[in-house]
Amino acid sequence: MHFLVLPCLAAIAIDCVGARVLPSSHIVHEKRDAGSNSNWVKRDRVASHLKVPVRVGLKQNPDALEQAAQWLMDASHPESSKYGQHWTQDEVIEAFRPSTGAVDDVLNWISETAGIAKSKIVHTDNKAFLAFDASVADLESLLQTEYHEHHHEASGRAMITCDQYHIPSHLRDHIDYITPGVKGIQVKSSELTKRSFRPGHMGPGGWGSGPWGGGPGGWQPPKQRPPPFMPHPHNQLSMCDVAITPACLQALYHFRPLSPHAEVSPHNCMGIFEEGDFYAQQDLNSFFTNFTSYIPNGTHPTLDSIDGGMAPVANVSDAGGESDLDFELAIPIIYPQTTTLYQTDDYYYAEGGNGTTTGILNTFLDAIDGSYCTYSAYGETGDDSVLDPTYPDPNGYQGQLMCGVYKPTNVISISYGEQEQDLPAYYQKRQCNEYLKLGLQGVSIFVASGDTGVGGIPGDGSANGCLNNGTVFSPTQPNSCPWLTNVGATKLYPGQTVYDQESAVVDLAGHPYRSAFSSGGGFSNIFPIPSYQSSAVATYFADHNPPYPYYYNGQYNTSKGLYNRNGRGIPDVAANGDNIATYVGGKFTLEGGTSASSPIFAALVTRINEERIKIGKGPVGFINPTLYSHPEVLNDIVNGTNPGCGTAGFSCAPGWDPVTGLGTPNYPKMLGLFLSLP
Repeated sequence: MHFLVLPCLAAIAIDCVGARVLPSSHIVHEKRDAGSNSNWVKRDRVASHLKVPVRVGLKQNPDALEQAAQWLMDASHPESSKYGQHWTQDEVIEAFRPSTGAVDDVLNWISETAGIAKSKIVHTDNKAFLAFDASVADLESLLQTEYHEHHHEASGRAMITCDQYHIPSHLRDHIDYITPGVKGIQVKSSELTKRSFRPGHMGPGGWGSGPWGGGPGGWQPPKQRPPPFMPHPHNQLSMCDVAITPACLQALYHFRPLSPHAEVSPHNCMGIFEEGDFYAQQDLNSFFTNFTSYIPNGTHPTLDSIDGGMAPVANVSDAGGESDLDFELAIPIIYPQTTTLYQTDDYYYAEGGNGTTTGILNTFLDAIDGSYCTYSAYGETGDDSVLDPTYPDPNGYQGQLMCGVYKPTNVISISYGEQEQDLPAYYQKRQCNEYLKLGLQGVSIFVASGDTGVGGIPGDGSANGCLNNGTVFSPTQPNSCPWLTNVGATKLYPGQTVYDQESAVVDLAGHPYRSAFSSGGGFSNIFPIPSYQSSAVATYFADHNPPYPYYYNGQYNTSKGLYNRNGRGIPDVAANGDNIATYVGGKFTLEGGTSASSPIFAALVTRINEERIKIGKGPVGFINPTLYSHPEVLNDIVNGTNPGCGTAGFSCAPGWDPVTGLGTPNYPKMLGLFLSLP
């Protein structure tokens, strides 16, 4: 659903849903867009006596929102006197909380208009929400509106919602969002009427293919192909152009495995996000046996199950290529450091039940930050009732939505995502604020940049996955958020060795994978160029100007340009992402995708954190400002492109470029730099 926050209307008006006279002091705060989701069917008025939970999302301190980026730069820029001085979660909450005056004004309005005692109104711990129960009659009087039932025919879910609601004009700058409002709250249909309503049932094969499963609205899983042979210890380095093994990565990025008996911090494990894809212990064991014999069979991640997410699979044939790939890459780099698996969402939702394949990452962010569950920003409070899963789930996980049950690890790798065009801007901006807050707390977040070059997945928006009838480049999401680190993909081409310079991945369809694969990159249509990246992007345009027309401010609908000239650049860095040796489903195979690149880079940063902890320092947190200030600690990639949308895409160049970013890791140089910082 798309919603609009409207400006002040005329002094007195007749409400469009009835004969209610709108007081002159009130304005429309939110109104349902005419293009709202048609899967929900509007039905009867809601009974006036029904009690509903009301949540008033308070706008965060506007001064804090303006200063937040600078706060993160203070803690992240290598020249800052406050480098490494990360915040606690309580400090973040306190900084962003609404002013006392704003809270009092909203409290007075609710109490005086709805007759609810202030003692019955809870100001939530995260300071962003006022919560109370009210009858529908009192709520309609408070908001000058009418509530109707909305039903989702396929799933049997029911929702209470209105078409628009009103608030006093002097509260417009204090209130972000109210539920139930145009964003409804879900209830059992029996609470609304006695009408018989049987939930729909999805039989085998009736689910979607997951958040990246090859259909519209997601990335594809890692690409797989049979290997010509299996490298053995005596010939691994000589065959890295055929299969990338742990030994190849060690040689490429100049690091050695830790001693299996090394003492490591129990508080510095690496987090990996997974959804709808599950690792098999048998595959991990086979990989360790053949490539990293110093890692004992049975080594596995700690499971932080989120909203019913479960792993590993019982039958190796059900193993997922993404999950196996992530752990077979990360564990050999950091062992005996440990990994944490954030396995999100029950199988029904993770595999696309109820059509919830477009929303992504919200339930994960809920679980690692309890304040995110009720955080209001950009007209969105909590998770989206249409885009995101809702719990308890009658088809799966029966518990409540998990909020703040896990502490985030110092480093988190995410190899899932979508295109910017697949999600509303408000959804993406609200998540982006959360990545900023996590960065303030010292969390490093790495995200794979995507596998379709400057375009999207074929069939997503157009036949070739591009915008404006298949011509305009399609940026990836959540990559466009400036407060995380995007990782593109490189490879060794046939005949090259680990002593040669890598190139950007450019694999044409059918050679060797069924679908084409090139490193995702480009410029956001939503987020502007962040300050830490401005010089690098300006240099790229000045010295290596792409041969394409462009537009500004994301306005591709009114332009003949192909990319946004003032958008945040993607990716930031790169790592090898092709011909990766893996075991999946009990078989040795080769995989490709930026899905491999992200855990490689993230694992090396986990190693750096370990070395900093040993000398009494903290984790590095958000690393982009440091890397853009010191690109010399990376291996610059100057060869390759990322084709798409009927073009050759962008080209690699000296310095930063929108194909491989600043380049691949040089571990000794990166380690030396970060150890030198406070």
